[in-house]
Amino acid sequence: MSDVSDWWRTAIIDMEPGKIHLRGHPIQDLIGNVTFPEMIWLMVRGDRPTSAQARLFEAALVSAVDHGPQAPSIAAARMAVTCGLPLNNAMASAVNMLGDVHGGAGEQAVELYHHIQAHADGIDAALEDWIEQRGKIIPGFGHRFHTPTDPRAPRLMELVREAIGNGACEGNYLRIAQDVEAALSKRKARPIPMNIDGATAVIYAELGFAPPLARGLFCLSRSVGILAHAWEQCQEGGRNKGPTPPGYRWTYIGD
Repeated sequence: MSDVSDWWRTAIIDMEPGKIHLRGHPIQDLIGNVTFPEMIWLMVRGDRPTSAQARLFEAALVSAVDHGPQAPSIAAARMAVTCGLPLNNAMASAVNMLGDVHGGAGEQAVELYHHIQAHADGIDAALEDWIEQRGKIIPGFGHRFHTPTDPRAPRLMELVREAIGNGACEGNYLRIAQDVEAALSKRKARPIPMNIDGATAVIYAELGFAPPLARGLFCLSRSVGILAHAWEQCQEGGRNKGPTPPGYRWTYIGD
């Protein structure tokens, strides 16, 4: 390090009094000329998406904004508000719950697709290897609430096929996901359809986002629903609302 200015190094922003350049673009040229999804892409990746890529990317972000108060992160945001926390704290509490089990399936599904793509022995062998390494749960397929079909997934796959026709992506990961769906249904002797995580994972993989970014992008998307629910709870009032109504009790298993 030769100077204090070398302490942090970034290709994201260049700034001085009266100047803000993001990824080389003056902020005043971006304001009013790019959409928020396009801005996310620019900031994370450094380039600009084509219009077809931007449309597909935006669809993925829109699809995952909310899944109701039964989702732990949404419930946490609402409970945080009833404990007197402001919106930013409620949102932070909720986002911090988006981990491997709740919120991580999209990242894991991208990893699964990459694993299958790199595997030399076909879909069945790839799935066996995945199960041996990662456990029996196949991320991105099946849903405990939406049966038989997660309504978000077919629409997203329709848009992926449209994007392939528009040159936004090639369809390699769509084919992999369809192969997984078929293989799982054969193994279980019943349909195991793709869910929202598997569908958005197809889109993020098709658009070239690394697996960890799939989780980060999900956090951005779900933050919209988190904010909406936290704000709604602010309007409703209430104090210290726990996860269940007061009339219900837990099961005591001690002596």
